[in-house]
Amino acid sequence: MNELCPRFEKAMQLFSKRWVGLILFELLDGSKRFSEMEAELPISGRLLSERLKLLEQEEIVKRHIYSEFPVRIEYQLTDKGRALEPVIKAIQNWSHDWITDKEIEVNS
Repeated sequence: MNELCPRFEKAMQLFSKRWVGLILFELLDGSKRFSEMEAELPISGRLLSERLKLLEQEEIVKRHIYSEFPVRIEYQLTDKGRALEPVIKAIQNWSHDWITDKEIEVNS
């Protein structure tokens, strides 16, 4: 019998939080401003901010503050976050192969 690895358990707890996977997917294309992500994701600004702070604490996302007027803040994946790209792409490929249009309609 396999024992549950504490590291795997922590990773699954992080990735199972709603919107984390989609935020990471958005950042695979490069750095984005908060407002860009808020416009592209069906998520409230408060929850997006909360998830980005969590990902910053986990050193998966880095926040860059540009001292312009108005101040510009962008988020990007760290090396640790970028290392998740093959995992995210694998989930994307799996979903194309195994999730049906009917399943998407039921959950909408």
